[in-house]
Amino acid sequence: MLKKIFLMLAVLIAAMITVILIRGALFTPSPDEHHETISDNYSLPAANQVATHLAQSIRFKTLSEQAAPIDAQAFAGFRKWLAETYPATHEALTLHVINTHTLLFHWQGSHSDKPPVLLSAHYDVVPVNPDTESKWTHPPFAGHIDEEKRIWGRGALDDKSAVIALIESVEAALSQQFTPKADVYIAFTHDEELGGNAGAKAVTAWFRDNNITPAWSLDEGSFMLDGLVPGLDKPIASINVAEKGFLTLRLSADGAGGHSSMPPAQTAVTRISRAVVAVQDAPIPGGLSGVTGQMYTSIARHMSFDKRVLFANRWLFSPVIETVVGQSPSGNAMLRTTTAPTMMSGSIKANVLPETATATINFRVHPRDSIEGIVDWVKQAVNDDSISIEITEAFPASTVAPADNAAFSLLAATARHVFADTIVTPGLTVAATDSHHYATLTNAYRFNPMIISGSDLDGFHGTDEHITTDNMMNAVSFYSHFLRQL
Repeated sequence: MLKKIFLMLAVLIAAMITVILIRGALFTPSPDEHHETISDNYSLPAANQVATHLAQSIRFKTLSEQAAPIDAQAFAGFRKWLAETYPATHEALTLHVINTHTLLFHWQGSHSDKPPVLLSAHYDVVPVNPDTESKWTHPPFAGHIDEEKRIWGRGALDDKSAVIALIESVEAALSQQFTPKADVYIAFTHDEELGGNAGAKAVTAWFRDNNITPAWSLDEGSFMLDGLVPGLDKPIASINVAEKGFLTLRLSADGAGGHSSMPPAQTAVTRISRAVVAVQDAPIPGGLSGVTGQMYTSIARHMSFDKRVLFANRWLFSPVIETVVGQSPSGNAMLRTTTAPTMMSGSIKANVLPETATATINFRVHPRDSIEGIVDWVKQAVNDDSISIEITEAFPASTVAPADNAAFSLLAATARHVFADTIVTPGLTVAATDSHHYATLTNAYRFNPMIISGSDLDGFHGTDEHITTDNMMNAVSFYSHFLRQL
């Protein structure tokens, strides 16, 4: 009898292993959805011209600084330069100026019955830390072009490159008497780095006030990722269909003040520190669900057989996958709402006990989570009613745009046209962009058609930001082909 039981178990295990291996073998890339394409019977602007124009745009210090008013002269200078450099665009397209500095162009299409599309990029940039300015290979606002045809400076990646690539594509198309079929709106916003309330939010309000609803929008949010996913030698076009929300909580603890020579058993600093550690040690649950699952499933189909076996059988191996993915900061950010203690304060003097100590914790909210749910989770983790918890800033994660519609198919087909042998996947933007405003109006997609690798990541809001001329031409090619697909 026992022998029969072991035999049956062996058969069941063998059958399960067979099923697991078969599922892994069948877990291969889906045939690319074919989108009717138009041949490249048009010309692109000269690469030297595109590089020169980006370099010139970088020289305008269109800074967004948290605690300082904008330099109106720099923003006005950029807008004047844009009009002088791209006269056809300013003549042929209708320009709506929003809150002085945000530009919304309307390019009327030949078929008024088609819903319009909104394209967007921002021309404001973050400042450079004065302590790091000397570490730049070339001055951050010099707009230097080196012998290897790299354009250096703040905004080269984030996001003046997209502004220039977009308007170069439009200017070239107009010179060839091209008109898109659908109406196209192009927004160049001025305060994305501050949250977009005077730019993208106002653009969204303009559409509502004029009873216009774009079919969808395209803004920054991800790039062509080269070498950023271990085990893959193909570039990945991550067309992001959602972005995380933002929540900042201030935790406060009161305590007895006085001289530090006679401290109580616990000070306010002790109690607030324990609260922060408790929150840090209780990460918000995550997993390979929703858009995160979509992204990793799409990418995993191109991996080696052993990894395909794991992803094809997530019902069994999800805990293993999530543990491995979550070991890196980027992987962890994809899986869950992240927890980041960022600020603490206590006494104003080393020998004075604080009557109040505070800590600030920032959360980037995954689309599966809510603001209210995270606050409840933090209260349970702290488990101390004497610790006050205050929301200082919050907005929810965006809605998730579909990845199985004509808009996503068009973006995917255009990416495959420009970047040969690429993997296309829906993805999740882990930081905030203007699209969290656009997503309240329409399906919002996030993709910059430029290749980045690990060596480029430090340039975002960091030192030595730069982009190659070839990369700029990739973007011009993408937008030019995209406009003709509409």
